[in-house]
Amino acid sequence: MIADTHPGEAPWRRTPLLMLLLLAGSLLVLPACAQACGNNNNIHWREIFHDQGPMFDSNPEPAPDASVTLTLRVCYHDITSANIVYYDTATGAETWVPMSWASTDPTGQFDYWQGTISNVGSSELRYWFQINDGTATAWYNAAGVSSTEPAATNSDNFFIIPGFTTPDWMKNGVGYEIFVDRFYDGNTSNDITTDEYSYGGCETEQHTWSSGYTSVVANQGSACNSEVFFGGDLVGIQDKLSYIKQTLGANILYLTPIFESPTNHKYDTADYYAVDPAFGTNTDLENLIAAIHSSSNGPQGYIILDGVFNHTGDTNCWFGKYTYWNESCNVVGAYQSQSSSYYDYYTFQSWPTEYSDFLGVCGTSNSGICSMPKLNYGATGSPVREQIYGSSSSVMQTYLKAPYGIDGWRLDSAQYIDANGNGGSDATNHQIMQQMRTAVTSIDPNAEILGEYWGDASAWLDDGTEWDSAMNYNGFTNPVSEWICGVDESDNSNSIDTAQFATWLWDTRADLPWNVQEVMTNELGTQDTPRFAQRCSWTDGWGTYLGLFIQFTYVGTPMIYYGDEYGMMGGADPDNRRTFDWADATTANAGVALTQKLIGIRREYAAMRTGSFIPLVPDITGNLYGTSGIYAFARVDQNHRLVVVLNNTSSAQTVEIPVWLAGDGVGSTVTDLISGTQYTVADSGGRGYVDVTVPGHYGAILEQ
Repeated sequence: MIADTHPGEAPWRRTPLLMLLLLAGSLLVLPACAQACGNNNNIHWREIFHDQGPMFDSNPEPAPDASVTLTLRVCYHDITSANIVYYDTATGAETWVPMSWASTDPTGQFDYWQGTISNVGSSELRYWFQINDGTATAWYNAAGVSSTEPAATNSDNFFIIPGFTTPDWMKNGVGYEIFVDRFYDGNTSNDITTDEYSYGGCETEQHTWSSGYTSVVANQGSACNSEVFFGGDLVGIQDKLSYIKQTLGANILYLTPIFESPTNHKYDTADYYAVDPAFGTNTDLENLIAAIHSSSNGPQGYIILDGVFNHTGDTNCWFGKYTYWNESCNVVGAYQSQSSSYYDYYTFQSWPTEYSDFLGVCGTSNSGICSMPKLNYGATGSPVREQIYGSSSSVMQTYLKAPYGIDGWRLDSAQYIDANGNGGSDATNHQIMQQMRTAVTSIDPNAEILGEYWGDASAWLDDGTEWDSAMNYNGFTNPVSEWICGVDESDNSNSIDTAQFATWLWDTRADLPWNVQEVMTNELGTQDTPRFAQRCSWTDGWGTYLGLFIQFTYVGTPMIYYGDEYGMMGGADPDNRRTFDWADATTANAGVALTQKLIGIRREYAAMRTGSFIPLVPDITGNLYGTSGIYAFARVDQNHRLVVVLNNTSSAQTVEIPVWLAGDGVGSTVTDLISGTQYTVADSGGRGYVDVTVPGHYGAILEQ
């Protein structure tokens, strides 16, 4: 007989559970967990769970001095006490908060314990849980359960950062990245023609749109690929917004650089205040932004521009190496004279031929890219800092304000930004990023600051003073590629199994605050990687389909690289920047149809956007449930439970999924939102499982 009272609780507090069990006809058939778990000096690890989703954290983005109630899930009747332990990173103080039993879930499998930090103060807190069953003790932080207490400074402890918020529109949106020259030519009158100008020893080339479907390699050879143009422009993007916003359902546009530059990629800015003539005019940009923001042509949209602020181009007036390029400069550049007012914008080792550039020193054996001279940010208040972000007329502030009103900046090569031409990623870099954040949020507190970093970006994300998020190469692009395609994001052979994949995802989530995890951009590929379909050796779309499933169901903001939805092929830069084949931009294409469906599911269910992420296969103990190619997890909130099952094998699999870990009760019905198939949750030892059939290299999403 199961006792009616939880230790230390009055009998009436169990009445809701008894009523639920009576209504469900389950009073005499309690789940095995209730029978196996108990106050027996043994803690069941598999059932323990907490993250900062809405079921487990009452206030994941608290204001200073606010209160936060935290909820811990454990096996029914399994523990005798629990505590929240938190560490104040400013004072070094460690505080214990006792927890108490709060409720039991309707299936009778789990107890929920709660504790409240009544005043979070103003400094960053890191917390973890201490869990007891008599003489047994377990510890739980974002890395999972352990028999030993984590150190107060353990990087895997959960975060509370008072006053730090990330944009809700990023949490709830779907992104679409566009390399502008290759998306759509909406105004042929501004197309760059063959031999229109020469830059870097290369003549411009105008190519026909369809010739870019299979290759973008220039006839002159790879050295001149930056001067190959196909005619895509801002008007073209506006012309095709219905495809992005309505057909697909994406609502966040990220554009690679659009400002004046002699190349097609425009990562070598000549003028930050002018749209490149080949892309249109500043008025075209205003019109595009207004159309993106409109809700009359699909969901309300948002736009992020690419800010290339580590370096300029050598055609920039500030540098002045090619005065013929911009005859309207009317200034003397740093390359032209050491008396130039812009001389200190750059770092010369030996003027004018040796200077710090992107990734090196031009004119030396350590030369990087000479056409991209590196900006010298100097000390606080320097002209470069004021010009890029500090003043009201700065580049970053100008485009955040009317008449433009962009919604965020993506910071290219952000870790290299510094003073005096050194390698970046130092104290000066972090100071600059903090000042950038202050400048950006002073104009728009809801603006997104998205950093580019290919490794662990937590140094810029773990205290709420710098970026909101980063491009998730480290926690998504690379592990997904290695698991599905057997190569890393750069197409180097490296295959990981499902257990390694699950561990990689768990570990990289643990590095970051919850609200940062929610806005990390999850890309299958970008303008800097070989195409995902190429890495997966496209065969009937198998790699792309499975990639799309995890892209739209995993924690973070999905960011589609234009064409990935239909499986665009392409090798390393520049071949990954092929022209968009508009014949494929319809739901007759299986990839486009699947993208539309997955985005629709994500939009319909808030749990898929901001809900908790509960590992199912492998579970918290590493149990693969007999099928090594299956990865399954749940996204849950107070209203819905969705179980995602991914099959990374070549043939259909019927697999047993432990949906009880997601809170699905025995006898309940779940529906696959992809196939429409309904399943009844079967009883196995008092716990609920579903035997779901998933096609090879595909997925299922079970909703209850």
